[in-house]
Amino acid sequence: MPPVSRLRPGSEPDLSDQLQRDPRARVAIDLGAESCRVSVLRSVDNGPIITEVHRIPDGPVSNGSSLRWPLQRILTGIEEGLRQAAYLATEGIASIAVDGWAVDYVRLDEDGNPLHDPFCYRDERTIAAKHKADAVLPPEETFRRTGAQPLRINTLYQLLADSEKEQRAPWLCLPEFVLHWLGAPRVAEYTNATHTGLVDLATGNWAPDIFATLGLDIQAAPRIVPPGTRLGRLQGPLSALAAFRDTELIAPACHDTASAIAGIPADLDSTAYICSGTWSLIGTLVSQPITTPHALAARYTNQGAAAGGFCFHTNVNGMWLLKQCMEQWSATGRNFTIPELVERATACAATPIINVDAEPLLLAGDMPTRINEQLAAAGHSPIADIPGNEPLFARMIFESLATRYATAIADLEQMLRRKLTRIHIIGGASRNRLLADLTARQTGLPVDCGHPESSTLGNFAVQLAASESSDGHLNQAKLRRWASLLGDY
Repeated sequence: MPPVSRLRPGSEPDLSDQLQRDPRARVAIDLGAESCRVSVLRSVDNGPIITEVHRIPDGPVSNGSSLRWPLQRILTGIEEGLRQAAYLATEGIASIAVDGWAVDYVRLDEDGNPLHDPFCYRDERTIAAKHKADAVLPPEETFRRTGAQPLRINTLYQLLADSEKEQRAPWLCLPEFVLHWLGAPRVAEYTNATHTGLVDLATGNWAPDIFATLGLDIQAAPRIVPPGTRLGRLQGPLSALAAFRDTELIAPACHDTASAIAGIPADLDSTAYICSGTWSLIGTLVSQPITTPHALAARYTNQGAAAGGFCFHTNVNGMWLLKQCMEQWSATGRNFTIPELVERATACAATPIINVDAEPLLLAGDMPTRINEQLAAAGHSPIADIPGNEPLFARMIFESLATRYATAIADLEQMLRRKLTRIHIIGGASRNRLLADLTARQTGLPVDCGHPESSTLGNFAVQLAASESSDGHLNQAKLRRWASLLGDY
């Protein structure tokens, strides 16, 4: 079996010296679908150190017939995290940047306040909206024009699902909304905008004809800015704190996956990445978008990368499956941590596999039953959902994910017309040695396990690269060097 190794980058003393020239700290806010994190990067005697100062539990909440994000709870948690950052970083804070999951957005009233809690992408309102859109703009055309896989969770279909009364209200994707809440102007950062399904590949800007065809108001869309854009100073009550009196707001690669890729301290020319968390994103960096029928059928997408080019990857269900099982078990007093389940699943024999991308598995609630329905559909015996069988469910999920990763890598190599040499796993599942071992076995490629908080690393790397760039242009080699330095600590 190919080796699985813990990625250990080398440090860059010259870049450490640059940190010493401006000793102020920097703050990264990483919005996650399960938790939101506020982290501080400080320069100390033995090099840079990253400290997570606050973590806010997150998750969509049922609100009548809809599924929404608890925006005020998130913002209250972010404010608490920023106050803790100010308390820690008495040397002052140079900048704040925000990354997060894509596609979801906040509609604003005339005063710039949220009209309501934002919808979660898993809300089923987009089923009808996508049917409506496909009738006038075929998915093949959407993919060819925008490079974005036409998934029903995309912002395009969500905007179309909004009420007629809200259609003209301005909107901001979630990371950019948090920056706006902190004092930045209303913008859409490019890597995040490419996930909407409304950006023209040819121009890198909004596609007016797509807006017009779907009856969407382009005036409600924010202007697009490149990653690394400086957005002015922090405003509001927090700016009165000593640490925040001269703090800059920066749009990093606002999409957390683009930030995570920017946080990989290795050349990705011949390697694949797997960003494995709630979702699993399998792909590589490409200089030009790939919008072939094969790419569409294999559910690959082209999303802007932090320093140019595209993150070319497919969206696969991920640890959502196990987390949903754990929620179900917890409700009956069967409580486990993921490391516990990984350890116990390692001792289990190989299990049958399921299609992790089956539509019912994308929905919330009673995941063990949903999994057993998929096992039955594939001709396998169900796993009894009883105490003691939890590791069997975990093993089956990991086996199924690794098998799906292998088919995704095979599709990727076919579309690239070349072989890949390695895989980098980043995100929370980089600590899951069983999943890494199974992935190496199924793909036949060596696997490097990178940083579990790669999005935060990439967020900081973009902040630092932007602060030393005179023209605002981000350089891929410079991002890798910053990621290498930060990943060592």
